[in-house]
Amino acid sequence: MRNSYLKQLRTQREQLEARLELHIARYCFGDEEVDDGTEAELRQRISEISDEIANLEGERGE
Repeated sequence: MRNSYLKQLRTQREQLEARLELHIARYCFGDEEVDDGTEAELRQRISEISDEIANLEGERGE
């Protein structure tokens, strides 16, 4: 059960990282409406998920 949850968290993190990369690319190409707080939100969520993954891996001794 924990392995599947860990896999889901890793998948979520990868998806958020991809969204962040796209968001940054849009900003680089001059999309004025990109600076709406989305980058900070994505970075915060990635950080939260990374912390949760680290905690779960720490409990397992990985």
